[in-house]
Amino acid sequence: MQKPWFKNYPEGSEQELDTSVYRNILDMLDKAVREHPDRPAYINMGQVLTFRKLEERSRAFAAYLQNELKLQRGDRVALMMPNLLQYPISLFGVLRAGLIVVNVNPLYTPRELEHQLQDSGAKAIVVVSNFASTLEKVVFNTSVKHVILTRMGDQLSFGKRTLVNFIVKYVKKLVPKYKLPHAVTFREVLSIGKNRQYVRPVIEREDLAFLQYTGGTTGIAKGAMLSHGNIIANVFQAKWIAVPFLGERERERNAILALPLYHVFALTVNCLLFIELGVTAVLITNPRDIDGFVKALKKQRFVAITGVNTLFNALLNNENFKEVDFSALKLSVGGGMAVQQAVATRWHELTGCSIIEGYGMTECSPLIAACPINVVKHNGTIGVPVPNTDIKIVKEDGSEAALGEAGELWVKGEQVMRGYWQRPEATAEVLKEGWMATGDIVVMDESYSLRIVDRKKDMILVSGFNVYPNEIEDVVMLNYKVAEVVAIGVPNEVSGETIKIFVVKKDDSLTKDELRKHCRQHLTGYKVPKEIEFRDELPKNNVGKILRRVLRDEEQAKRTH
Repeated sequence: MQKPWFKNYPEGSEQELDTSVYRNILDMLDKAVREHPDRPAYINMGQVLTFRKLEERSRAFAAYLQNELKLQRGDRVALMMPNLLQYPISLFGVLRAGLIVVNVNPLYTPRELEHQLQDSGAKAIVVVSNFASTLEKVVFNTSVKHVILTRMGDQLSFGKRTLVNFIVKYVKKLVPKYKLPHAVTFREVLSIGKNRQYVRPVIEREDLAFLQYTGGTTGIAKGAMLSHGNIIANVFQAKWIAVPFLGERERERNAILALPLYHVFALTVNCLLFIELGVTAVLITNPRDIDGFVKALKKQRFVAITGVNTLFNALLNNENFKEVDFSALKLSVGGGMAVQQAVATRWHELTGCSIIEGYGMTECSPLIAACPINVVKHNGTIGVPVPNTDIKIVKEDGSEAALGEAGELWVKGEQVMRGYWQRPEATAEVLKEGWMATGDIVVMDESYSLRIVDRKKDMILVSGFNVYPNEIEDVVMLNYKVAEVVAIGVPNEVSGETIKIFVVKKDDSLTKDELRKHCRQHLTGYKVPKEIEFRDELPKNNVGKILRRVLRDEEQAKRTH
């Protein structure tokens, strides 16, 4: 098919990528280890893990899974931890054993955890002791037979490890013993595994690497089946965006990795892409501690940082953030949600680096579109489809939209999942003859850039007019007294729906009347919010994305009682 968006690619840029360089993800790690074995692969809490050490420890981990746990090719292993050095060791260890990684949010409730473990059929889990009490409540209702327990400081030097584990145990008063099946410590696993024989299995591109669960914001969480080939293709697509900013892999560079590695955006665009580029990933274990996060940033000269709008906004609102050294920063990437214009502008003014927006979804490994290097200023678009990707924009009547018309984005490419784990009906709803129906409403403008106008289900219908929440939120954020905002539609007998916004104040003097007057200056009448509610905070998921669904459900419940 024709791809007119090629006109937006940088001059001399590749239009199609050869992703056949690697047969599997392990080949990518092998190359990095050969080329720069003693370069830091990851840094966490001041501790360095070189590519050589990553290879040695992940091999020991894989040998333990093969020899001691007797796990067989295709078995699933869950990883439940924040950004620690144990994560990449476990990740590559599981893959090296020919097994499938199931990433788990460590902040899950027992109900959410039980569903994911049951659905995936995971036979083993690696969990940080902080969250073992949650696992303890549900583990015997699942297929998990082996638990590998790790503590926050397990991969730190003796002095640092002792201090961190002391703080975790005594300050947080964690219970040191749990009722868990065949529990063994992470350090024991590596100690035993390094003396066991590792046998590398034959892994092909079509073999599954991950069951990556969707966030559940559109219903029950489902496991997207992502193959080695899916992930490799997406790493190359992300590399196409990053290399013009960061350069090739010959020199050492640091990048800040604050988004959790168990989330698909950070998994591909940070964890695996940085392995391919030979970039050192500085792992931030708790980015919600903004003061601590900023202190960590002050210790680094970094070339790249990725985040979501909420994270960028929180950093900008921290007084000490302006003291960070941004002289090396070349690439700031926003994903997961739309980056608001006000946030993008402030970020550029302070750091001198524009936020490049990307767009993707779990089912596409995740990258689908992004702004290439020739788009250097935030323009509210998500740029263009990345190489090796076809798209079409489908209207409600099934016909394809013309330029400037809104419709649902459909995607076809090497990065599209094989389907939902053990859910053929759910798979058939979104995968149609190789096309992935994203559920997102987009417009392609005359320059062939894509603009997200919103999730299909989030659209608000006011007296027959379509209203997209992102537009309302962008306008409200232009008011300097607003810290955060989210817009939803609420039932109305006259107009069908009206608009309600939930606002977190930056300045306590802000009033509802002042905010309505502000909105009237920028929005046509039917788009002006009729209801305004001030809140101390807004509900967010594990990567800081504001959850409209939670607020919508609250309003629905309020109005039905």
